[in-house]
Amino acid sequence: MPSWRAISSGRGSSVLHASRLISLATAVPPHVLVQSDVSAAASNIFSSRYKDFDRLSRVFDTAGIDKRHAVQPLEWFFEQHGWPERTAAYLEGALSLFVEAATKALDQAGIGAKEIDTIVTVSSTGIATPSLEARAFGLMGFREDVQRVPVFGLGCAGGVSGLSIAARLAAAQPGSTVLLVAVELCTLAFRLDELTKANIVATALFGDGAAACVLRSAGEGIAEVEAAGEHTWQDTLDIMGWNVDPEGFGVVFARAIPPFAEEHLGPAVSGILDRVGLGMNDVDRFICHPGGKKVITALERALSLHQGSLDHERVVLSEYGNMSAPTVLFVLKRAVQAGLPHRSVLTALGPGFTASCVSLKSAA
Repeated sequence: MPSWRAISSGRGSSVLHASRLISLATAVPPHVLVQSDVSAAASNIFSSRYKDFDRLSRVFDTAGIDKRHAVQPLEWFFEQHGWPERTAAYLEGALSLFVEAATKALDQAGIGAKEIDTIVTVSSTGIATPSLEARAFGLMGFREDVQRVPVFGLGCAGGVSGLSIAARLAAAQPGSTVLLVAVELCTLAFRLDELTKANIVATALFGDGAAACVLRSAGEGIAEVEAAGEHTWQDTLDIMGWNVDPEGFGVVFARAIPPFAEEHLGPAVSGILDRVGLGMNDVDRFICHPGGKKVITALERALSLHQGSLDHERVVLSEYGNMSAPTVLFVLKRAVQAGLPHRSVLTALGPGFTASCVSLKSAA
């Protein structure tokens, strides 16, 4: 196995200079969407206009979700909204969640905002220019020379890829402190005008939330970020993403994700680990983005795990739904609270179509 002081394997995965995860916090908006209420509302909205709704509506019962959180109350989604209204809701809601999650992470780390040298902001569910960390600048009290790294377009893989980016930046500047904030308002993509299977599935799955982490190149912490890598498949742009039109974002699920994950994820993860000198048997726990109930089952099969192994993933999905990028960090938080094993590997799938991995070694 190569030394963990090596910087790169040279084949698409990196063994990082030691970066440490110091703190991890989460936040959700105030409105709770109970799944049975959302199902009833969707029936009122779509059943008379979309002939396939009754058949597709079973997804509300089979998604493995009891409730979710949203920046707007359920009644807001009964009305037609275009880009201006959705953007206004995004800017207000995402900023609030950014500040809450970041403040919790800083408090947990025992530091103030002025000690942050770099901010990595991950969000793909709205457009903000100036970006969210700039809008939070005065509210948080960041230094004037803080480095800003806003990242858009990673989708559900954003929590894992964002952690990788933040860890690399911390390692590249020894002694620096990096704040990662992943904020997604997926519910703002619910559409009255989209009479499609993808829109119904999104309405049954998506929730809103944020997660924040503090990372440093040295010191005590939750875990060491030891390696990271990605795998992007050719000719898979149609699997997941957004369409953009005057009404806002429209979700793209052109191909079924569970069978693709079951067939292709295992070899991709094995290849990522192999390039940093690890094997699948070196991993004590996989921590996965729970895209949906069927996705979790597919992940267990793809990673050769016993059925039910991804227990934290199922709980997070049930309580919060699919929040895109922050979701895997919610799972990581539960795993930390339960006690991390020696080595955990975070995995997530996102637009591209891309698998992202980060390997953590427990500080315990």
